[in-house]
Amino acid sequence: QVQLVESGGGLVQPGGSLRLSCAASGFTLAYYAIGWFRQAPGKEREAVSCISSPRSSDGSTYYADSVKGRFTISRDDAENTVHLEMKTLKPADTAVYYCAAGAYCLGFGSTGFHMDFQYWGQGSVVTVSE
Repeated sequence: QVQLVESGGGLVQPGGSLRLSCAASGFTLAYYAIGWFRQAPGKEREAVSCISSPRSSDGSTYYADSVKGRFTISRDDAENTVHLEMKTLKPADTAVYYCAAGAYCLGFGSTGFHMDFQYWGQGSVVTVSE
């Protein structure tokens, strides 16, 4: 059974850090581009970060301007997991975070980019608040 499971969300104060993990079962993440997306209440889903496959591409990473310099995406192929390290969190980062597996990171951030991803996790809630 193909499955993605996110973990690591929670409540954190502004300026704090969290690390989200996306663990796969039933398929090998290294053959896929992995994207992190988030959706805040009343807002559209947005692409946060993407890491291309080291097998079919070059493992490049991509970040939304709003998180560049604060978030880091990485792979642990031995654990079949992708992480999103989030630092200097802001209230604006509050959202449900989803990981997804697809073919490429090409078109990162463009309208409909999320439609290129075929496998999705259930989401992990991140709340940044005093």
